[in-house]
Amino acid sequence: MNKLQLFKKMDKSHITFFAIAVVLFWLKTYAAYQIEFNLGIDNTLQKFLLLINPLSSALFFFGLALLFKKRFKLVLIVTNFFLSFLLYANIAYYRFFNDFITVPVLMQTKTNAGQLGDSALSLMSPLDIFYFTDFFVLIALALTAFKQITVTSKNTFKIVILFAITTFLFNLGLAEKDRPQLLTRSFDRNYLVKYLGAYNFTIYDAIQNIRSSSQRALADSSDVTDVENYRKANYAEPNPDYFGKAKGMNVIYISMESLQTFMIDYKMPDGQEVTPFLNSLTRDKNTFYFKNFFHQTGQGKTSDAEFLMENSLYPMAQGAVFVNKAQNTYQAMPAILKGQGYSSAVFHGNYKTFWNRNVIYKAFGYDQFFDAEYYSMTDENTKNYGLKDKPFFTESMPMLKSLKQPFYTKMITLSNHFPFEMDPEDTDFPAGDFGDTVVDQYFQSSHYMDHALEQFFNDLKASGLYENTVVVMYGDHYGISENHNDAMAQVLGVEEITPALNAKLQRVPLFIHVPGVDGGIQEQFGGEVDVRPTVLHLLGIDTKDYLEFGSDLLSKNHRNWALFRNGDFVSPEVVQVKGKCYGTETGELLENSDTCKSIEEKVNSELQMSDEVVYKDLLRFYQPDGYKAINPNDYEYLGPKMNKGSKASTSN
Repeated sequence: MNKLQLFKKMDKSHITFFAIAVVLFWLKTYAAYQIEFNLGIDNTLQKFLLLINPLSSALFFFGLALLFKKRFKLVLIVTNFFLSFLLYANIAYYRFFNDFITVPVLMQTKTNAGQLGDSALSLMSPLDIFYFTDFFVLIALALTAFKQITVTSKNTFKIVILFAITTFLFNLGLAEKDRPQLLTRSFDRNYLVKYLGAYNFTIYDAIQNIRSSSQRALADSSDVTDVENYRKANYAEPNPDYFGKAKGMNVIYISMESLQTFMIDYKMPDGQEVTPFLNSLTRDKNTFYFKNFFHQTGQGKTSDAEFLMENSLYPMAQGAVFVNKAQNTYQAMPAILKGQGYSSAVFHGNYKTFWNRNVIYKAFGYDQFFDAEYYSMTDENTKNYGLKDKPFFTESMPMLKSLKQPFYTKMITLSNHFPFEMDPEDTDFPAGDFGDTVVDQYFQSSHYMDHALEQFFNDLKASGLYENTVVVMYGDHYGISENHNDAMAQVLGVEEITPALNAKLQRVPLFIHVPGVDGGIQEQFGGEVDVRPTVLHLLGIDTKDYLEFGSDLLSKNHRNWALFRNGDFVSPEVVQVKGKCYGTETGELLENSDTCKSIEEKVNSELQMSDEVVYKDLLRFYQPDGYKAINPNDYEYLGPKMNKGSKASTSN
């Protein structure tokens, strides 16, 4: 074989190797879409788009390897590995969160590294090696059949990139036909992945993240006007029957990790109640129990719930405010109550850097932060995420009693966290029997948390604080995701979990105990954003001048619906999920519902207005009457020296 013949063979070989890499990667990605993701494919066009959307990404990213002539194989294989890792990371993330990884989430992972071990491992399977099969095949081919190949011309690169761009534009055109304004209106990442693919979504997300970072720099005080007008038009006046009834009382918020409302009054087959203490509070004369209360968290989960409850603003569509917008100006509950003579503190059996709390709590105006350094973090007292609930409440009481009254505090529980596995010595309560380990263990961990809460209430009574303290307990976010719907159908005794029923499963308990005030079971619909105005009005502080988006749950003018961060919503009459409208009670699909259209317009406006405030940091341009701004630099959470025998996190 002469040199010319060898050159021609080598020239064709690199195209063959490239084609094999593209096809294997394309088919693997499509298989992952079908196996791992629930993208809501509704028609033939969407099926076609799902099939072709990995192609443009594979052509583009692998095509870049053609620029590296002699190192073409190495660059292509390395590119394959990184794209495969991104796909698998999305798969593992989706298995619990039913969501896709964004650039801000990667920042959160860096912040929270080292504390996610058990949860991450529980989402993996030995069969997942399949998602790296093509990577190993390419290595084998590169060392054998395609050992002697190189790229000699850039013409192939130009043709491939042109084909990649053409394929993407064709894909985008069809997607826009099925979902107009896809890139400008969608709050739901499922739509973007369904229509454009996981890899193109990552590029889109990176661009959006850069754009959101620049919004603050371009904002000015004039941007506040629209938000202020919207707020005034949607303000719900306090109910005179309750306004000021808790004036001057202490306030304790308790975040009930991952607790969903279906657990309230749920009984095991032997008749045992899962949450007997919380069940008793639904009948307590001084407790408001909101049975149609919904979490509204995004990718920030527990931190998003905190943000909603204390700022009455919605979390970010991508990432978490606690990490990505910690330097913003806020007018949070601790700062508002500081003007009323309140001291403030947070109690949390994890380390202060988790979710960047040691930074953003200063922006909220918290005086003290009792983190893991204040607790006995021994092996028997801790789980992966920190201190177990019972020792947490026990050790918190002396610190709580030491606070200057009146105080505003927040206590964050940890035990009822995915994957809900309990140490045998901590429970004798039976697990569920629904063929799903995560769901089965959820009953045990929820029961443990219920016992810990009862213990805390008893300690609060013994301390003398109970009769002068408002206690607000809320489920922060869902515990059981859609990936466990088969088991959940058994739990609820239904044939299947329909979209409308799944929306209703996003209910989390809200209890507001107010000494001396008649409470009762509340039927109205609402969400976490509504809690701040409700509590402030109970304390006698009118919120009409604050830029917030909550509606007082006890107001006679309370709006009776709750939105989700992705733009879905729920009301007593209708539920909208992924653009489709259903009857709340019947679950039947409703065509052309005027009620859905009316609420959808309000939901889109609400999210847009809140995003204006958060992304542009508009509160730096606005100060309500009577509010005294705080300086985050005035706060420092140094903590005591670590207790002997305590278990510190290596990541912190």
